[in-house]
Amino acid sequence: MKYTVGLKPRATKDLRRLQKQDATRVADALERLTDGLSEDVKRLTNFNPEYRLRVGQYRVLFEIENDREIVVYRIVHRREAYR
Repeated sequence: MKYTVGLKPRATKDLRRLQKQDATRVADALERLTDGLSEDVKRLTNFNPEYRLRVGQYRVLFEIENDREIVVYRIVHRREAYR
C-alpha cells in the first residue's frame, strides 16, 4: 500500500536539529516508508502517537490517518522518545 508522509512542524524542527548524516538516514527511512510499513515499525501500546519507526539511535513517532497518510509527530533520540 502506498502512503504519503507528512511532517508536523515539530517533526520538521527535530529533523533540522539532527546531524547531517543522521538526518539523511531518517529521510531515507521516511522515503522507504511510503512504499509500506517495514519491519522496523512497531505499534505502541498505551502511547500516543500509535507507531514508531526505528532508525539507528532515533525514533520516528507517527500515526496513520485515513489509511493512506502517515503523519510524523516527532523525531527524537531513543532515550527521549517515550517520556
